[in-house]
Amino acid sequence: MRITPATELKTRWENLQIQMAAADLEGILLLQNADLFYFTGTVQQGILYIPVTGSPLYMVRKDAARARMECGLEHIVPLKSPRDIPSLLAAAGLPLPKTAGLEFDVLPVALYQRLQSVLSACVFSDATPLVRRVRAVKSDYEINIMKDAALQVDRVCQRAREVIKPGMTDLELAAELESVARRQGHQGVTRMRGFNSELFYGHIFSGADSAVPAYIDTPLGGVGLNPSFGQGCSYKKIHANEPITIDFAGAFDGYLVDQTRMFCIGGLPEPLLKAYEDMRLIQARLKEIARPGITWGAIYDECYGLACELGYKDQFMGNAGTQVSFIGHGIGVEIDEYPFIARGFNDQVLEKKMTFAFEPKAVFAGLGAVGIENTFWVEEDGLKHLTFSSEELVIL
Repeated sequence: MRITPATELKTRWENLQIQMAAADLEGILLLQNADLFYFTGTVQQGILYIPVTGSPLYMVRKDAARARMECGLEHIVPLKSPRDIPSLLAAAGLPLPKTAGLEFDVLPVALYQRLQSVLSACVFSDATPLVRRVRAVKSDYEINIMKDAALQVDRVCQRAREVIKPGMTDLELAAELESVARRQGHQGVTRMRGFNSELFYGHIFSGADSAVPAYIDTPLGGVGLNPSFGQGCSYKKIHANEPITIDFAGAFDGYLVDQTRMFCIGGLPEPLLKAYEDMRLIQARLKEIARPGITWGAIYDECYGLACELGYKDQFMGNAGTQVSFIGHGIGVEIDEYPFIARGFNDQVLEKKMTFAFEPKAVFAGLGAVGIENTFWVEEDGLKHLTFSSEELVIL
């Protein structure tokens, strides 16, 4: 079990304190699991209070003893009820904040109201953008864990070559590949921040199923096994001469990578072959232009423009009418972190050590979808690959 070093945690909350000072916040209270893991190294249920100066206080409802084993923070105390927050802050020598941040995007209204009643003199504002900015820039420690996750998805691709055969269902293929990932340490949960955003290990589907739109904010949806989770693999059988999409999220020691590779049996129709190579051309354009300082929106505009030039205006990133307005997404502890390679993000720029997945895909209703996806980190001289499996179309 990998325990996040105390020095790593200290750098993280000190970086957040810089953001807090600029936003005139005296404190931030964090409750969501992904944020707790990032700033404490564990997900024990409780409230992490980070003051604008001084050390954080982790108030843990369940389980405080385990938190002390897994968390590198100095100040960890039991929490029976949010009503105890003022007394716990006072005991730690921390004044009650007059201005504080909360995770407005994920915090339930009832819990917000409870915190508001406990800290009635405090004015709350949204701390999520501050937290996400800090989390977007990865340390070498984090990037090395993501490299381990990339090894995991490469083994998934190797197994796909071995097991795909005509007549097996998409579900059977998914089960084979998920089993490989699980044995390689996949945590079984692919965290997403967006409301009602749910994802299993990823999307594995074949033929026309890959072009079926779904509720989730992704370019590909899939039929799914039933309406309660209407995305991803179904009971459809795999046939020759149709695209097989392995869009898989590796997850190792709390960190994710995202990779898509294409397979087929016997070959693909010419329009799909050409579209796959054109999606790789769009990825090549990304690599030419992505440097620290370029805006997220400028990358999107350039790559979307190329997709349109290549003739995919109605197929790029979804069926016409269901297309998403992004080509890439930040990734780390969650699969939908900053930066967003998306339309309209022209006031935020790439920074060194940001990590993101880039996934140009072309969708043809009734025929299927093709595309490529890799996870990168940003350096001064350009992008570096985290995912590394061969990008050639695998013809079995």
